[in-house]
Amino acid sequence: MPIVELTCISCPLGCPLKVETDGEGKVLGVTGNTCKRGEAYGRKEVSAPERTVTSTVRVEGGVPPVISVRTRTDIPKEKIFAVMEAVRRAVAKAPVQIGDVIIKNVADTGVDLIATKSTEP
Repeated sequence: MPIVELTCISCPLGCPLKVETDGEGKVLGVTGNTCKRGEAYGRKEVSAPERTVTSTVRVEGGVPPVISVRTRTDIPKEKIFAVMEAVRRAVAKAPVQIGDVIIKNVADTGVDLIATKSTEP
């Protein structure tokens, strides 16, 4: 049975995880974790990895001329490049407030891209 070795990123401890799989993607067990979050992270990372994407978007008529943005929740890892392409093309119009949706359902992920900084006209 294949074993995937990971470093847990759920907390600052960085536990070395060993995730045992059946060879077809099914997780049989996780060892090396010191908390339940580590086990959940190991299972999810092997079967369906996800990430939060953070970046910046240009602002038309605003100060500052760019704002920081992020996905509201994690997205499937394989969608990162599609999300970043949508971010690259995006332009927000001032004013923008923290939490404003910049791109709804970015790259068909079901997740919105939101502003994490405000700007003024």
